[in-house]
Amino acid sequence: MTQGLTEINATWKGQMTFVGQNNAGGTVQMGVLEGKPGIGPMQLLLVALAGCTGEDIVSILQKKRINISDMQVQVSGNRAEDYPMVWTNIHINYLIWGKDIKAKDVEQAIELSENKYCSVGIMLGKSAKITSKYRILKPGENAG
Repeated sequence: MTQGLTEINATWKGQMTFVGQNNAGGTVQMGVLEGKPGIGPMQLLLVALAGCTGEDIVSILQKKRINISDMQVQVSGNRAEDYPMVWTNIHINYLIWGKDIKAKDVEQAIELSENKYCSVGIMLGKSAKITSKYRILKPGENAG
């Protein structure tokens, strides 16, 4: 395999449904399969952004020995009205639960993820304006 090469296979399952699979066997469903909805290809980009930046922030905070008990990354976006209907505006909302978490540590982790480490966000930022905010919550606190 060539260095840096990633291979993905998407198999058509009828109508407008595909199942994507990586070489390790991980799968993702796009479209309705056996009555169960999947995630659309453009939605998968937002899922990828949430996962990418979330992994970065967890890793950075753990390296700082900051004990988070939970984290949720909520992503919303608007698409262009004309084809190719790319994402034009994306907003990320970080919810981080834990004790004694300092805002400056979270802000630094977000800054590093959004501007240096999260390749998905950096790539999407070429066509979309990406904004974010965060909230630090106590363990068990309702985000509502």
